[in-house]
Amino acid sequence: MEVHVEHLGAVQFEIKARQHTIACDQPEALGGFDEGMTPPELLLSALASCAAYYAVAYLKKKGLAAPGTRVSVSADKVQNPARMDNFKIALSVPIDLSEENRAGLEQAVHHCLIHNTLLHPPTIGLTIQESVPELSA
Repeated sequence: MEVHVEHLGAVQFEIKARQHTIACDQPEALGGFDEGMTPPELLLSALASCAAYYAVAYLKKKGLAAPGTRVSVSADKVQNPARMDNFKIALSVPIDLSEENRAGLEQAVHHCLIHNTLLHPPTIGLTIQESVPELSA
């Protein structure tokens, strides 16, 4: 998996993955134009959409109604170091669930790749490439 990000100006960035492009920006109060989600909002959306994917997959597997399934994710911004914490996933399904299906749905959502990545922090490497101007002959 790989994404590419390019600075467009101010605090705007273009994010590309495969053939898809999205914008990342900041609110006007932070020097942006508010034309895209902020990085923390993108992280929350990744967790929410992953949880939704696993929830819908479970509902379909069990032959239960899935259209209208909704997921909301919230988190607190905390300090020392600055980060997001206390993530909360709220899942709303369009049907009444048996206790068995409620437990199965919860288990399915806990298998989400993003959820597990946040529970088991990955290692993160960094390389810096500098552009050196070519010398004129």
